[in-house]
Amino acid sequence: MKDRYKTITAATEEILYKERGSKFYATAFPFTHEDQLNDIIPSLRNQHPKAGHHCYAWKLGPTNDVYRSNDDGEPNHSAGDPILSQINAFEMSDVLVVVSRIFGGTKLGVGGLIQAYREAARLALDQAQIVERVITKDIIISFEYPQMSQVMRFVDEHSFNIKNQDLTESCKMTIGVPLNAVERTLEQLNAMYPITASV
Repeated sequence: MKDRYKTITAATEEILYKERGSKFYATAFPFTHEDQLNDIIPSLRNQHPKAGHHCYAWKLGPTNDVYRSNDDGEPNHSAGDPILSQINAFEMSDVLVVVSRIFGGTKLGVGGLIQAYREAARLALDQAQIVERVITKDIIISFEYPQMSQVMRFVDEHSFNIKNQDLTESCKMTIGVPLNAVERTLEQLNAMYPITASV
């Protein structure tokens, strides 16, 4: 099971790609919610008032199931899909790539547009500072106060992230465990009677 994905933590510098007079300005943005488009697209329209199209694609979450592409008036599948193809080629998620096009007087045709949008998106992602994120699942550990040091030692040894804890007489702690280690971690914790663990 895949337990990692790539993303970016900061917007890239805008790049310019030229094709037969048309200018393609491309930027990649960290992206966590579709509402971010309400700020980013108007900002780019102000930045490039002569651009007739602000085409984009985004992908959210590590499992590749939430994504969108938008041709913004270009022929169907000639802009958004080629941009999305580059996000996939870089195996990235939680990312938005926008390409703003200023028409240069020469029609590029659908094939030319696909190539240009794909190349502009590639150049933007190529200069991104890519980071790798671990996909985790929450495990809840229940234990009594005397087992505190045993639990803390186990968590520290495996470098698990403590997400929440209630350390009263009956203690509960939520830890983030990489997907590949969930079953093994549950077995190890539940073997430490009277400590119990569940997802």
